Amino acid sequence: MRGGGILGVIVLVWLLIGVVAAYQRDYFTNSSTNCATAGSIALTVVVGPLNYAGVNPKVTNCNLPEPSQ
Repeated sequence: MRGGGILGVIVLVWLLIGVVAAYQRDYFTNSSTNCATAGSIALTVVVGPLNYAGVNPKVTNCNLPEPSQ
């Protein structure tokens, strides 16, 4: 049972490091809001500490499905 709590803390710290990396890249102050920007923010947060190892995920082409008629 104790391993689940430790794993949860590790995941939380991982994601917090990703949020800090996204903040340092000024993703939250950018005024353009579109699918590619949201995807880049999400990828940066999920990648977490790997951002500081040189990983720079970016979404450039984002195609959302159109709603049905």
